[in-house]
Amino acid sequence: MGPWLCRVALFAACSPLAVASQAHAGDTNNDADRRAATTEAAMTNEERVTLLNGILAMPLGDTKIPEGAPLGAGYIPGIERLGVPALTETDASLGVSYIGGLRGDGATALPSGMAMGSTWSPELMQKGGAQIAGEAHAKGFNVLLAGGINLVRDPRGGRAFEYLGEDPLHSGLLGGAAVAGIQSRSVISTIKHFVLNPTEIGRQFHNGIIDEGALRMSDLLAFEIAIEKGQPGSVMCAYNKVNGAQACGNDRMLNGILKGDWGYKGWVMSDWGSVRATDFALTGLDQQSGSQLDGAVFFGQPLLDAANRDKRYQRRIADMSRRILRSIYAVGVDRNPPRKAPIDTAAGAAVAQEIAEKGIVLLQNRSNILPLAATAKRILVVGGYADSGVLSGAGSSQTQGEGGPAVSLPTMKDGVFSALMAQNYHRSSPLDAIRARAPQAEVVFRDGRYPAEAALAAKNADLVIVFGTQWMTEGLDVPDLSLPQGQDAVIAAVGKANPNTVVVLETGGPVAMPWKDDVGAIVEAWYPGARGGEAIAAVLFGDVNPSGRLPVTFPASVAQLPRPALPGAETVEPSFAGHGKPGQTLDIDYDVEGADVGYRWFARKDEKPLYPFGYGLSYTSFERSGLAVSGGASPTASFTIRNSGARGGADVGQVYLIETPKGKARRLAAFARVELKPGEARTLDVPIDPRLLAEWGPKGWTIAPGTYRFALGASAEELIEETAVTLAGKTWGYRK
Repeated sequence: MGPWLCRVALFAACSPLAVASQAHAGDTNNDADRRAATTEAAMTNEERVTLLNGILAMPLGDTKIPEGAPLGAGYIPGIERLGVPALTETDASLGVSYIGGLRGDGATALPSGMAMGSTWSPELMQKGGAQIAGEAHAKGFNVLLAGGINLVRDPRGGRAFEYLGEDPLHSGLLGGAAVAGIQSRSVISTIKHFVLNPTEIGRQFHNGIIDEGALRMSDLLAFEIAIEKGQPGSVMCAYNKVNGAQACGNDRMLNGILKGDWGYKGWVMSDWGSVRATDFALTGLDQQSGSQLDGAVFFGQPLLDAANRDKRYQRRIADMSRRILRSIYAVGVDRNPPRKAPIDTAAGAAVAQEIAEKGIVLLQNRSNILPLAATAKRILVVGGYADSGVLSGAGSSQTQGEGGPAVSLPTMKDGVFSALMAQNYHRSSPLDAIRARAPQAEVVFRDGRYPAEAALAAKNADLVIVFGTQWMTEGLDVPDLSLPQGQDAVIAAVGKANPNTVVVLETGGPVAMPWKDDVGAIVEAWYPGARGGEAIAAVLFGDVNPSGRLPVTFPASVAQLPRPALPGAETVEPSFAGHGKPGQTLDIDYDVEGADVGYRWFARKDEKPLYPFGYGLSYTSFERSGLAVSGGASPTASFTIRNSGARGGADVGQVYLIETPKGKARRLAAFARVELKPGEARTLDVPIDPRLLAEWGPKGWTIAPGTYRFALGASAEELIEETAVTLAGKTWGYRK
C-alpha cells in the first residue's frame, strides 16, 4: 500500500476535538454582540463601573470576600437585576492553582508549558485545556487566567516554564488550541501576557525596546495567531513597559494593534498590580484586576467621576462593559454557570500523564542504552527528590493535587507571596514508579548531596538513573544555565563511575550539560505534572516511545545568547512583586535579535547550539521525503513521513523557510505531528500562513516577488530535503 493522504490544517481541523470546540454553550458572535449591546444600554454608570474592577479574592488585609465566592485570583461582582453573573477567576495555564493551600483542595497539575510545547500537538493542548477548565468549573470558577504564550527570548526567564516555546507559529497554534479547549467548557480563558514579557527581573518597570516590525513578526504574531484560533474572551496585559509605555496603558499595543488592526472584540484585563492611573482606560485597558495590589482603585470611583464629567470616559466605560458582556455571552458563562462538584481525579491524572509522556524529549541515547532492559539486577537512582516526587514550577501557576506537595522547600520571604514561591514537588515518585516497573531488580536511592557518595554507589550498579533539577519561579530569573546546588558535579562523578548512566532532567527550560559526554542517555522531562513519575518510568522502560521535540533551542553556553549578561542581574533586587525603587527603570534592547528569536538567532549568527529547536530522538526511526510547496494565494506544504523502524512512534514533520528573494532566512513555516505504525507512511498537506513568508513594513505585510526556498527538517538544524517555489508579490494591511 502506498502512503495515504491526510490533509492537516493549521489548527488540526481534521480532528474531532477541533470540530467539537467550535460548539459550546455560548451564543454566536452576532448574538453575543447584540445581547451585550442591549444589556449595556440598560446599565447605569455605577453598574458599568462595577464590572470594571475586581479584587484579589484572598484574605489580604481588610479585603472582604463576598459570601460564596471561591478563594482564587479574582472576583468581579455581577449585575443581578440584568442577569449578569459575577466573574470568579483562578490561575492558570497548568491547572486550578493551589494558592498555598488556602482553599483546602487540590486539582490536576498538568505538565509545564514547556512540556506541553514539546508535544507539538494542538489536539492534545485542547484536551488539556478542556480538562483544567472542567475542574475550574466544578470548583466554582468561570474565568481561567490561562493562555501563556510569550516567546522564550531568554532561557533564563523565570516564567519560561509556563510558556510554550520560542516560535510564533508553534506557540500561536498550541496556545490557541488550549484556549479553545478551555472555552469549550463555558469557562472564559485569557491569553497572556500582552506583550514582550520574557523576563522577570524588575518585571514592573523593565522596558522592552524593539522595532515594531520585528515585534509584529515575532511575539505579536504568536498572540495574533492564538487569538484567531482560540478566540479568547480576555487578553491580559503585562507588567513591563513596551517602548517606554506600560503594557497595560500602552495605546499603541492595545488600541492601535490589538483592538484596531486585529479587531479584537473581547476585553483587556490588567495583570494583578499593574495599573498606574485612571487614564489607562483611554489607552485601551478595560478592567483593573486585583485592585488591592495597586496604588488605588483607579477603575472605581475615579473612573465613575470621570465618566460623569467627560464624554470620552463615558464612551469608554460603555465600550469596556460591552466587551466584558460580549465574552460572557460568547463563551456561555451565563447559560452554564459553574457549580461546585467533585472532580474526576483519575481522568485528570490520565490527561496529565498523556501530556507528560508525549512531551518528554529524548536528547541522547548512546549505544541504545534506552529503553532500559528488564534484566538489570541492581539499579541506582540518584538525586532530584526522586524518592518523593517530581518538581513543579512556582508562582501563580503552582498547582497541587489533594494532600498538597510531597516536598515543600521555602525559598525566599516576600510578604504575602512567599507561599507562592515554595519549591514544591508533586506526589508522583519516580523511584516508586521505577520499582513498580522493575520488580525483579534491587532499586536503591541516594539523595545526591555528595558526588563522592553517589559515585561510589554507581560503581556497584548495573545502571544508574540520576535526576537533575532546575527550579524556576515567577518573579525571579535564574542567573545562568547550570543545575544549581552542585548537581552538575554529581552527574559528572556518577557518569565517570558508571558509563551506563541515564540523566533525567526536570527543568523549566534549557540547561548546559558539561557532563554530556560522560553519560549514556539524557531525557528531558521538564516539570512533568501530577503523574510525572509514572510518565518518566514509562519512557525509560519503553512502555512509551518518546516523541517530544524541543520547543526551544538549548544553547551550549550563555555566550551564545543575544544578551550573555542577564539584564538587571547586578542592579535589581530580587523580588516577586518586582516594583523596584520609585522611578527605577531597566531598558532591555530586544532589537539585538529583533524577530530572530531562538533558532533564528542561531541561524543568523551561524552558531551551533547544544540541541536545536525541533530536536528529539525516538526508539524507532523515520524517513522524511517528498517535500513540495504550492504557490498562489494559499500556499501549502506537502511531505511524506514513514516509520522505518520496528515499533510504533510519533514524529513531527517540520518545514522551514530557508531563503527569500532578500536572502537567507530560517522560519518554521508548517508542522504536523503524526503517529505511525512500523512501516506505515503518511503524506501530509499543511497550509502555510502567508505572514510567515512576509516582512512587516509601513504598508503592512509584504511578500516580495521571487523565489522562496523551503526545507523539510527533523529540527531547525537538520534540514533534509529542499524545494523552491516562485511567488507573486503581495502587500496587505488591516481594515480600519
